[in-house]
Amino acid sequence: MADRVKKVSYCYLMVSNRAGQGTKVLETLRDAGVDLLAYSGFPSKGKAQLDLIPENMAALRRVARTRGWRLSKVKKAFLIEGSDKLGAVHRHIARLADRKINIVAADAVAAGKGRYGMILWVKPKDYARAARVLRAK
Repeated sequence: MADRVKKVSYCYLMVSNRAGQGTKVLETLRDAGVDLLAYSGFPSKGKAQLDLIPENMAALRRVARTRGWRLSKVKKAFLIEGSDKLGAVHRHIARLADRKINIVAADAVAAGKGRYGMILWVKPKDYARAARVLRAK
């Protein structure tokens, strides 16, 4: 099966870097019926940054507005899914490197049953070119 590369939009939310903060955000989104395609959290400048990649951005923004969350501007990334075989991630990374497109960040994980997923970020100025190189839909 061929890998699927999807263009996605996301926002991030800065929260206190304390145990339980991610749980509160995810619980709120779950209870509101907001489906996340991907989620990534990491420390940043004394806080924690939660990247939220929703199926429906409007739904995420509605919840954020009612909760008083300060979401970042909408940003873009790529969501890649495919068969977990030797070199699966390397193929995409190498395509971008061959075209001199720098990757800002990437997270990849084996998803079980022979599948993997990856979130990949490039600079905004490189996004359209990266989308062509990756054949993103």
